[in-house]
Amino acid sequence: QVQLVESGGGFVQAGDSLRLSCAASGRTFSRHVMGWFRQAPGKEREFVAAITWSSASTNYGDSVKGRFTISRDSAKNTVYLQMNSLEPGDTAVYYCAVRRTIVTSYEYWGQGTQVTVSS
Repeated sequence: QVQLVESGGGFVQAGDSLRLSCAASGRTFSRHVMGWFRQAPGKEREFVAAITWSSASTNYGDSVKGRFTISRDSAKNTVYLQMNSLEPGDTAVYYCAVRRTIVTSYEYWGQGTQVTVSS
């Protein structure tokens, strides 16, 4: 089992920045991928960003490219999501997730952290 705990959400104004953290514990994998997703009320879950743990290669959803940055700290088993130039459309619950490889489904999920961006 893998446990994921997100933190760092909050209420901010448009244009502000936030950094989310996701601390992982429990079972580890050698080629796992950690991702961030978000879900706004009444909308489907949306892919935000992902990072391959071993290579630190990253990819982003189109709506956040150029504004959000995903990174990881291997020593702390923590992944971060730096969110800049936040917009009201970024308001959502943000979830951290893990999949064992780039070809498997996301298997473990955190409980989510709320991000609210006011105009």
